[in-house]
Amino acid sequence: MNNTKISKRSTMREVLEACPSAQRALFRRYHIGGCHSCGYQPEDVLEDVAHRHDIFDLDEVLGFILSADELDRRIQASPGDVVTALAGCTPPRLIDVRTPEEWAVARIPGAVLISEQLAQEMMQWPKDTPIVFCCHHGQRSLDAASYFAGHGFSNVRSMTGGIEAWSLTVDATVPRYEVVRDPHSGGPALRPLNSAVSPAAVRVEK
Repeated sequence: MNNTKISKRSTMREVLEACPSAQRALFRRYHIGGCHSCGYQPEDVLEDVAHRHDIFDLDEVLGFILSADELDRRIQASPGDVVTALAGCTPPRLIDVRTPEEWAVARIPGAVLISEQLAQEMMQWPKDTPIVFCCHHGQRSLDAASYFAGHGFSNVRSMTGGIEAWSLTVDATVPRYEVVRDPHSGGPALRPLNSAVSPAAVRVEK
């Protein structure tokens, strides 16, 4: 992966392959890609996409994409890193950003489920408070960590792989599940999965 190859004439496919965080970054800063009217196709050129949104400073756009990608890499922590941090002298607050339904099925001991009230309270915490966000697979937690980092928090992390990776590599007693489509309601439903390792196994994959 060499994100120095990204230019204003790169296709969106090339941009996203080099900087997976670009999709979230473009939506957060420029509202590009959030809905059908502001979306794009993989073969669209970054410059053309920006111009459709009346954005003409492509150097600023490229700089923001690259800085967002660097931030994503810096704020991620493996489950093993989180285990080490929780056992340290200043353990982080472990904040779960999944839905209440997912929380009811599986949770990491010591974690706290996010709520609107808690999120508002967290904004008043000292900016150097150690915080680790977790979710199912590590995407929602990365959004949350990026959001708090963007608000000046200097010690936030997102646990890579989420609670799924935690169950597979740290604690197999934490139930695994997948989100499927309910055939009756058409909405999302949770289906239990069997853990792939024994409770005694502890293995961390980067």
